[in-house]
Amino acid sequence: MGGNGKFRRWRISFYRSSSAAAAEQKDPPQEFICPISNALMFDPTVVSSGQTFERVCIQVCRDLGFTPTLSDGSTPDFSTVITNLALKTSILNWCSKTGSDRPKPPVYSDIESTVRSLMAASSVNEESAKIRVSERELLKKVSETPPFLYTRAATDLNPRNLYCSSSSEESVIANTTPLLPFATRPSCFSYTSSPSTSSEFISGEVLLSSNNDSSNCSGEDESFIDKMTSLDVYEQEQSVILLRKTTRTNEDARTALCSERLLLALRPLLKSRYAGVQTNATAAVVNLSLENGNKVKIVRAGVVPLLIEILKNGFEESREHAAGAIFSLSLEDGNKTAIGVLGALPPLLHELRSGTRRSRHDSALALYHLTMVQSNRVKMMRLGAVSALLALLKDAQVAARVVLVVCNLATCDEGRAALMDANAVECLVGSLRNGTELNSESTRENCVAALYSLSHGSLRFKGLARDAGAVAVLQEVAETGSERAREKAKRVLMVLREAEEAEEDEVDWEEVMKVGVTRARHRVTKSRGRNSTEF
Repeated sequence: MGGNGKFRRWRISFYRSSSAAAAEQKDPPQEFICPISNALMFDPTVVSSGQTFERVCIQVCRDLGFTPTLSDGSTPDFSTVITNLALKTSILNWCSKTGSDRPKPPVYSDIESTVRSLMAASSVNEESAKIRVSERELLKKVSETPPFLYTRAATDLNPRNLYCSSSSEESVIANTTPLLPFATRPSCFSYTSSPSTSSEFISGEVLLSSNNDSSNCSGEDESFIDKMTSLDVYEQEQSVILLRKTTRTNEDARTALCSERLLLALRPLLKSRYAGVQTNATAAVVNLSLENGNKVKIVRAGVVPLLIEILKNGFEESREHAAGAIFSLSLEDGNKTAIGVLGALPPLLHELRSGTRRSRHDSALALYHLTMVQSNRVKMMRLGAVSALLALLKDAQVAARVVLVVCNLATCDEGRAALMDANAVECLVGSLRNGTELNSESTRENCVAALYSLSHGSLRFKGLARDAGAVAVLQEVAETGSERAREKAKRVLMVLREAEEAEEDEVDWEEVMKVGVTRARHRVTKSRGRNSTEF
């Protein structure tokens, strides 16, 4: 009986152990699972860095240009792939032993959806953390940078521009009338002819919702985010089109919708390979940036690096909106240093030279506002931008805006030296003489203002101005120009006259030794009188 009891207990114990082992065997070993699809691999493939993935997952990542970050923090190298026959055999043997279904070939579209989800998560998490770390550094630099006050050409040319929302004291050109038609709003904001903004893309339901009262914007925030994060490209496009329309004229909507969560959902769409999604997403950023309270939020959300990438590699209309967005964001004083540090100056310069009419105008105005801070002026010097800017003074399409950037550069010692090295005096005098590139009186004023800034603290200016024939041109401006242009031209002429007189007042010590101090001074006085009448 005791023996039977022991035998029974042994059978019960053995039965439970077998059940537990079978249950454990139903879960495949971790090395059989693809790190991307999280499914049993049908065609395990080894990559150059040593990890093994499902072959279709590798192909999708290659097609989308995405490199995932694995759980151990490493990133795989997909440059070379080799089928892992040994692992494939082990997986099939495991399926036979455990009675599990053999893995089936994965569907490309399913894997693509999974990879896109990983891309969105990566953008929100990893890139967000990286941007926020750099943001703290940038904001620290902004707080440590003292305000740069101009005391020369920057402050005594014109009154402050009442149409400019920037509070910086560094504004070089400030007019009491809106001489530049898009002083505070990008050129692309008036771009309504694009097919991507046409109402034919939007259903009747969407059109009705875009006309709702702004009190519903907080509720719409969730619906925008849900559609933006959808894997359906059509829903993504519809969401950014609606966001663009809603924020175009509704100021309250811009404020209510510019939340951190919406900006994080919008960021991946700025990298979309679909023109309609990328273009409308970038245009929506422009609209949101028009509210002063949103400008710092957008920069802190890490949108600027994506706008810069669009300037480099985006669709043509997307580049127009990206230039406009950076211009709008640069109006905020607290953003100027950060935008420059993030690398916006080189692509803006490239767009200024070779972009469309709208992107060139907005790029020039973005550079104008960014070069109001000394750190960005120094970066412009290091980029060798002076020669390119002076060459663009002959382009009637952008000359009025480019001369504003030149005025900013001329207010610092490094800028004056670089401008004179690039023969800026002759270029500016030539523009005043020909007048063909100057399509407004304000541009003429700004050319004279740039010459006045160059004349300060430089012994080279007089010689360069004389070689360029500046006196005759400035005398003409002093007689026929606007009130501000006449005032500034007279000041430059006065600087040239003082430089001439200073040369004449130099003592000829050899003459003094020969004829004495009194006679030498008498000769200098006579010479000064003769030259002053000729001048």
